Amino acid sequence: MKPFNVFPHDSNFDFMRLRWVSLAIALLLLLVAVGAIAAKGFNFALDFTGGTVTELRFERPVEVDDVRKRLDDAGYGGAQVQTFGSGNDLLVRLQPKASGEPGSNVTQSTTQDVQRALAMPDNPVTVLRSEFVGPQIGKELAINGVWALIFVVIGFLIYISFRFEKKFAVAAVITTLHDVVVVSGWFALSGHEFDLTVLAGVLSVMGFSINDTIVVFDRIRENFRSMRADPVAILNKSINQTLSRTVITSFIAFLTMLALYLYGGGSLKGMAESMLIGVVIGTLSSIFVAAPLLTLGFMKITKQDLLPKARDEEALARRP
Repeated sequence: MKPFNVFPHDSNFDFMRLRWVSLAIALLLLLVAVGAIAAKGFNFALDFTGGTVTELRFERPVEVDDVRKRLDDAGYGGAQVQTFGSGNDLLVRLQPKASGEPGSNVTQSTTQDVQRALAMPDNPVTVLRSEFVGPQIGKELAINGVWALIFVVIGFLIYISFRFEKKFAVAAVITTLHDVVVVSGWFALSGHEFDLTVLAGVLSVMGFSINDTIVVFDRIRENFRSMRADPVAILNKSINQTLSRTVITSFIAFLTMLALYLYGGGSLKGMAESMLIGVVIGTLSSIFVAAPLLTLGFMKITKQDLLPKARDEEALARRP
């Protein structure tokens, strides 16, 4: 496996020497993200705000990107277009231009605008269905997303507590939540649309981040049991030993998401964008945040924490 090592297995970059700087930068990113979310909020897409849903059938298959461009030129920016059934059927979701409470007149007017914008002499279009979907469904989706986040965090805590140790679990969850908040903060700061695909991407970032962190933590546990050195040196050695694996895995994931971002079409662009940022942030946090957290306060790890049997034997030996 040596040819696949980006960095030598015995490399000794002193990452822990920068732990205070890296933790300060991580805290700054977290504060900026939280501030952007609180001050600007998210630019929620139709999945959360509601809008007009129109089913269309063309005589021949059409390009989704061309349909989206025609709607954008007609003043319906950010329209969501996707195929369903055969390639001739399209589902279009967009926000009506008219202000006020959407009613049958507004929905009918929007449908007529869409039909005119997509009318092609050589490819007639027929409206199969058109109706307004309120924001109540969007609120339910947002609540479900929050519950999914809580469920995953609790699951991480339970799994890592059994698999490693409670201090590892707390550090891993803090690192993962940092990554999720920073990625979410990017969408609040940039004003890019936040839709269901972005929510799926953010939840995927959690999985990627925790996977990267667990690999580093597993090596830390092994080295604490086999090496005779101070905790900082062991943490630093563990990061160096897993560095090639971390970089290679993250690079491949980044290339995959980049291809999806460039060629996946508008409907998947938000998810790809969230995961591109998440891969970068998750990789850096597993190196510069997760391990340094194990040197702070109640999370400070010691050899005794990872050798429970030896600790129990000492306690038994002290008994009268």
